Amino acid sequence: MLHLKNVVKTYVMGDTRIEALKDVDLEFRKNDFVSILGPSGCGKTTMLNIIGGLDRYTSGDLSINGVSTKEYKDVDWDVYRNNSIGFVFQSYNLISHQTVFSNVELALTLAGTSREERHKRVVEVLEKVGLGDQLNKKPTQMSGGQMQRVAIARALVNNPEILLADEPTGALDSKTSIQIMELLKEIAKDRLVIMVTHNPTIAEKYSTRIIQLLDGKVIDDTSPYSSKEEAKKRTGKRKKISMSFMTALSLSFKNLLTKKTRTMLTAFAGSIGIIGIALILSLSAGMQAYVDNLERDTLSTYPLELQSQTMNMSGMMSLMMDRNRWDAEPRELDKVYANNIMTNMIQSASTQIQRNDLARFMQYLESEDGRQFHDYTSTIQYRYDVELQLFKPNTADGIVQVNPSDFMSSFGGGGGGGGAPGGFMNFGMGDMNIWSEMLDNQDLLNAQYDVIAGHWPQTFNEAVIVVNGNNEINDMVLYSLGLLDTGEFDELMQRIMRGEEIEEKNEETSFSYEELLTLTFKLLLNTDYYVREDMESLDSQLLDGFVAEHRWVDRRDDDDYMRDLIANALDIRIVGIIRPSENAAATSIDGTIAYTSALLDYVIEAILETDIAKEQLANPEINIFTGFTFDVEGFVESLTIDDINVFIAELPVEEQAQLQAMTADMSDEEILAMLAEQITAMDDRAIYEDNLSVLGVANINNPSAIRLYPKDFNSKNEIERLIAEYNRTHENEGNDEFIINYTDFVGIMTSGISSVINVVSYVLIAFVSISLIVSSIMIAIITYISVLERTKEIGILRSIGASKKDITRVFNAETFIEGFVAGCLGVGITMLLNIPINIVIKSLTDISGLSSLPIYGAIGLVIISVILTVIAGFIPSKMAAKKDPVVALRTE
Repeated sequence: MLHLKNVVKTYVMGDTRIEALKDVDLEFRKNDFVSILGPSGCGKTTMLNIIGGLDRYTSGDLSINGVSTKEYKDVDWDVYRNNSIGFVFQSYNLISHQTVFSNVELALTLAGTSREERHKRVVEVLEKVGLGDQLNKKPTQMSGGQMQRVAIARALVNNPEILLADEPTGALDSKTSIQIMELLKEIAKDRLVIMVTHNPTIAEKYSTRIIQLLDGKVIDDTSPYSSKEEAKKRTGKRKKISMSFMTALSLSFKNLLTKKTRTMLTAFAGSIGIIGIALILSLSAGMQAYVDNLERDTLSTYPLELQSQTMNMSGMMSLMMDRNRWDAEPRELDKVYANNIMTNMIQSASTQIQRNDLARFMQYLESEDGRQFHDYTSTIQYRYDVELQLFKPNTADGIVQVNPSDFMSSFGGGGGGGGAPGGFMNFGMGDMNIWSEMLDNQDLLNAQYDVIAGHWPQTFNEAVIVVNGNNEINDMVLYSLGLLDTGEFDELMQRIMRGEEIEEKNEETSFSYEELLTLTFKLLLNTDYYVREDMESLDSQLLDGFVAEHRWVDRRDDDDYMRDLIANALDIRIVGIIRPSENAAATSIDGTIAYTSALLDYVIEAILETDIAKEQLANPEINIFTGFTFDVEGFVESLTIDDINVFIAELPVEEQAQLQAMTADMSDEEILAMLAEQITAMDDRAIYEDNLSVLGVANINNPSAIRLYPKDFNSKNEIERLIAEYNRTHENEGNDEFIINYTDFVGIMTSGISSVINVVSYVLIAFVSISLIVSSIMIAIITYISVLERTKEIGILRSIGASKKDITRVFNAETFIEGFVAGCLGVGITMLLNIPINIVIKSLTDISGLSSLPIYGAIGLVIISVILTVIAGFIPSKMAAKKDPVVALRTE
């Protein structure tokens, strides 16, 4: 089975050549106990290593089962050692940080044996050598004889054809030596055992064949063997062996556990660079998140707004900057001239007014072609010129309108978000909104506000109260809502006007959550104020086409009518109290009471169902409030004296007499002029569109404004690009009237903030990365030291069939563990450091949670740490793989 054919082994050391084996020609039987005797240095161990495939012969040939090994590659020798050879060494060569079970199992793991099969065979072989109860012990906890038995068990576990024993009893006492020799003798019954020994007594007692070497030559062979078989050619391929990465991890992990302090110090040193980058990434990510929130919240307050009629502000600015052109003409300086700047600006402003077809653009947004806009917006809001008519439900002390606010209008504030300026003591309240519509994006609202009582609106007639960060509501709003006594305020103002000294109010007014959550308001439609009144004194033939048979009269001055109206009106309930979130950079609700768009939709649809709205829509030429045509001048010009006479004849007798007495001395022309003057005086110069606005009539498909709320600045740029594409399409088609113009409230703001943050972060990371390089070099040094420390383990692994790649894998696994621990340690320390960092930032800036390591950053840094340490340990790992297994086994 095994044939050494004229094997020569020569060692070259500089200029010196040492022949360890000289023309050795030996053949071995399949079952035999062979002892190789000879003095030290005669070549015994060299022959054993060549037979075991640990060392290579210089010339000659080693034939295994009739197959020459001259063409063997490293992988073939690895397979041969793992499947056919079992080594037993004088110094046991066990891996100290592995248990007895793991030491024996290792050869099976390399062979790719399943877990169940490995456990079965390891237990069997350990029981065979008498160590069935020592599976979980470490080699350091065992005697020399027990360790040698473990080594024999490891050699036998793969059921090798050949067992090689190098001085197996050299380190044992005589009693233990006899036990080991008896075990080897038993093993030799069914396989070839080749033992190197310097003890002739043991050799003669237990061996069936003794070969003596001297100076590298065979000088005696007690039972030579010569096979008559012809050399057989190898057929097929042997199964390659490979250590799994998990096995490599296990070996390295257990080795690192034996040096816990050094491992942790190495990992900590390796984590310093990770900590630096992680802290920068935490601040960068936190700052970026803050900026993103700032962008989102800001853009929720200042959207891109498209109005049905807008003004080109850039054009107006150009006119203002170029105002000196109006007085460019030189003048005689003998008088004072009027500089018509304002007049010219107003005249020029008319040329800057632009109209948008929002109905068409809304249709485009809701079509498949316009879906891209929704990808870049947090919400799209359609606005209509409809103002909610809201009243206090209790009318016992008078009728109080809370929107538009009676109280605010008395101060020029209107109450609906922009009353006429110049009212009595207009304390800058002209832009104060009390009631405002919420955005249709609940996620955005949840991010900007905290619900401190109640809940968000769930039906169209529910609303919420908005307080500030200190749970406060402006007292002007409280007066407007009737929550504070306006009489007290009136008295206070009168005392101020009289110059009386006002004492400071020490008592603080407050309301419980329960009080506010019980508030209700009454909603009237704009059309509810009007009732129909017949115009009985008018002749239908005379006024046909110019005057209606009836008109609609405003009954708001009729308290009884209003009380009845309010009593039967729809309740608007306050169901929640919200407060701006601590981390919200801006908020989207600009009023104190917020309602949903569903309420506005309800009002619009309800108004369209009223008789007055239907009548005005059906008769666009008649002013339903006067009964007269909008074209009063045309009506007056069409009148004749015959029309007047018919008109007078149909009046009651008393009115006829009065009118005849009044016109007795007047000519027909004078009568016509008087009547024309009176009719013209009745004209309020209203137009059809004004009446629709007063009634709150709106087309749900034709908004007065469209607000696009971008998700961030990049999205805003994309929206602007999409609008430009929309305009370009209509421009190319010659439909200039469909081109959209918009107002960009945050045009002065740019997305450069994010770019600056990124640039600063990259620069800082580049500097901190130097520490990563330094730590990687340190990892390489530590790995090299580990290679030196584990040199003997390398030899042991090679002796049981581990390949060079397996050795590389073992040390790569070690650096992998080091890198993983360093990365996790760096991430963990960073998360702990973020706690005091956030406390300091909070105290300085009032921004909480700014420094926060994102999960993707933590995972990425751990991966980077692993990659860098594996790269750093690559060269030492390759050095370990190239170590001569024979030399490695001799290392102490």
